[in-house]
Amino acid sequence: GLVKKISKAPGQALADFSIFKLIAHYWGCGALFREWTSPEAVFQIMKRLSKDQPCDITGIRDYRMLDECGGVQWPLREEAGGERREARVEGVGAEFPPLASRLSPIASSERRLFEDGRYFHADGKAKFIFEPPRDAPEMPDVAYPLLLLTGRGTSAQWHTQTRTGKSAVLRKLYPEHIYIEINPADARRFGIRAQQKVEVRSRRATIHATAFLTETVQPGQVFIPMHYEETNRLTFPAFDPYSRQPSYKACAVAIAPVVA
Repeated sequence: GLVKKISKAPGQALADFSIFKLIAHYWGCGALFREWTSPEAVFQIMKRLSKDQPCDITGIRDYRMLDECGGVQWPLREEAGGERREARVEGVGAEFPPLASRLSPIASSERRLFEDGRYFHADGKAKFIFEPPRDAPEMPDVAYPLLLLTGRGTSAQWHTQTRTGKSAVLRKLYPEHIYIEINPADARRFGIRAQQKVEVRSRRATIHATAFLTETVQPGQVFIPMHYEETNRLTFPAFDPYSRQPSYKACAVAIAPVVA
């Protein structure tokens, strides 16, 4: 289904649609965006561009169709979309029209990519890319003796909290301030106590975090949730050589107690 607007943008903030149109205008290429009369008009352009591609969605009529179907599984080519018919749901009375209108063969069918055994290469075969395991791009050394790992903190946090951070309920479910998990052996080694403020240094930045001692982190490693903005100031800018997907999951750091 469509992502619905749930609140008014704060201050002078604008939707991406409006931002792109303004950039085009001030760059002097607004004429290239003359079809951008609304977000749905842009969706229709995207439909045209998808034609005969692996992500072909030319069978999606419009926004209303997405609402009626409760979402559409892609790819959905034009000829498939034209065969849509209203679903008849046995046992659903007239008092439940919204549910009945959302159920359709499009929403529930199980079209699958590659079901014909052919992939999007000239020979029709899949191509698997694999390499032997490699060390992390930045390993600990004398100056930065610990390996920082980052990842999911709690189920109430997501990415850098661009949305979850706006929910008062979710903010109650995780620590407000950034923390670092340290193995007790490493805490003794560096003179750090539980709940003490700790300086965490990498070759790129220095931040302060609250120490949380736990056996779930191995000696020689520390963990900080990726959801706090400052976490990613520390990490190493590594990328997958094939997909170019960033991997900000590990780097070498040094820790020390913060002296008041």
